[in-house]
Amino acid sequence: MNKTSLQYRRFAYYLTNSLQYFVAPRWYYRNHLEQKLAQLSPENRSQVLDRVNYYNKLTDRFQMWPESVSSGSLRPGKKNTYVFDAYRILRYFDPSLRFDYVFGDTRTIPDIPKVLKSRPINGDNRNSVLLKLNQIRHFYFVPRDIPFTRKKDKVVWRGGIGKKDARIELLKQHANNPLCDIGCSKSRERNHPNYKKFLTIQEQLQFKFVLSVEGNDVATNLKWILSSNSLCFMRKPRFETWFMEGRLKADHHYVLLKDDYSDLDEKIFYYSKNTDEALRIIKNANQYVDQFRNKNIEELISILVMYKYFQLSGQLDNLEDFWPTREPVLKSH
Repeated sequence: MNKTSLQYRRFAYYLTNSLQYFVAPRWYYRNHLEQKLAQLSPENRSQVLDRVNYYNKLTDRFQMWPESVSSGSLRPGKKNTYVFDAYRILRYFDPSLRFDYVFGDTRTIPDIPKVLKSRPINGDNRNSVLLKLNQIRHFYFVPRDIPFTRKKDKVVWRGGIGKKDARIELLKQHANNPLCDIGCSKSRERNHPNYKKFLTIQEQLQFKFVLSVEGNDVATNLKWILSSNSLCFMRKPRFETWFMEGRLKADHHYVLLKDDYSDLDEKIFYYSKNTDEALRIIKNANQYVDQFRNKNIEELISILVMYKYFQLSGQLDNLEDFWPTREPVLKSH
């Protein structure tokens, strides 16, 4: 994606979401909640509910804190993309329903159930309820790409480093590696000795191998790498979002690197020679991405995640009251 395409995508996102927020009446969506829930069919039931219970791992009822806010009180501000993405789901519910949330990069597990964009993979993360937030930044999939065999036998990475340990370690080890084209590319880091010019996604996809390196929480580029014909190299992820990074399998969806990146050269040489294995991992990665492409199913899962939250907080009746079969649909596994 070049800068012009990115600007157009952002313009379309803000225009569409602003119209939905400020113009479309909320009651319209509330009246269509049952219609949305009806999209849960016998064919997709197992997969949908598995994901619902992955994002929302709560199993017991909990009490709302006095500081919680009503869903109808969300207003655009500094975190506009978070507000718009949350509103897209919350508009199906009564605006008086309350919830707790943290908008932004989240690296810790809250003491009470909260709606978040990201959470640590390890540990008891039940209080971290994931929604698909900041989509404009984190959920871009490559529409077209050249074959793996026509790409350069090098690894590429661009991004900001700041005080991010993983990225500092990467540049420390491989900034001058002839097998790599890596460097920091943020304008504020222009004076850094490892600064390199910005590369668009299309330019990075000229390389066979693309590094995904976690920043404040997850790596923004992971989604488009796994949807491409390039091979993803990364350390074992420590944080996850709606993309369920915790379910990615090493050397099945991506090539696992050591934490200090000391095996990077070895991996480049190996997968440059073993094309069949590289193509196998790329195919698995592409198939993993496919589950996120259906917009209707994505919205249904998001609605059910929040329905479960509101139900366990005692603010809604059981979901089966809205269900034609009167069968419980949100039993945790």
